[in-house]
Amino acid sequence: MVMYRVVKTGGKQYLVKDGMEITVDLIDSEKGKKVELETLLKFDDEGKTFELGAPFLKDKVTAEVVDNVLGEKIRIARFKAKSRERKVRGFRSKLTKLKIIKV
Repeated sequence: MVMYRVVKTGGKQYLVKDGMEITVDLIDSEKGKKVELETLLKFDDEGKTFELGAPFLKDKVTAEVVDNVLGEKIRIARFKAKSRERKVRGFRSKLTKLKIIKV
């Protein structure tokens, strides 16, 4: 029986289980440090256990910061016809890789 949890961080929700690696928005923490994530929902793969928080459960999910990385580059282009005006900018979001230790 595998326990799953839905956790919330950075305004987004992620489905996690033990040993899983996820990439989330930047968490201000150093590599190797442990962080706790708020749990919204927990259930198992057989459908026997189901618990929903209002808004959160008392249990927390423990994760370890694997690395802080940059996301894929996004190109933003602006173009005005007839005036030969072009502008291209790039953006890379800052992300954190987490390894789920304890669900």
